Amino acid sequence: MKKIAVSFLFIAGMTLMSCGNQSNDKTPDTKSTDAAKPADNSGDSKSEKGLALVAKSDCFTCHKVAETSTGPAYTAVAAKYPNNQAVIDSLSEKVIKGGSGNWGSVPMIAHPSISSEDAKSMVEYVLSLKK
Repeated sequence: MKKIAVSFLFIAGMTLMSCGNQSNDKTPDTKSTDAAKPADNSGDSKSEKGLALVAKSDCFTCHKVAETSTGPAYTAVAAKYPNNQAVIDSLSEKVIKGGSGNWGSVPMIAHPSISSEDAKSMVEYVLSLKK
């Protein structure tokens, strides 16, 4: 019985550690409240829709707006990729199907329940953070 309790505690501890230091409120962990807003598109409803979709999904579990976490910071993604339709299509496909290799060895998990339209809105939000 003692071994079962120890095993349970070990598994529970590992599960908590693998989740990192994330809260369950799904809000961006930023030093500035303005960091989550689209860079030059404050009134852009597409970007606002994308932010709302990112916030209600599990994206902030692995990504932060301006800091590297498990995945790259959204500002780093925006800096790396041009904001054009081909990139939006490609990155939204990665959101849905998952991927690895572009940012190191940690893979991005697939999100098959996210529609193509929603994934594109989410990517448009991320790319709007380009400075």
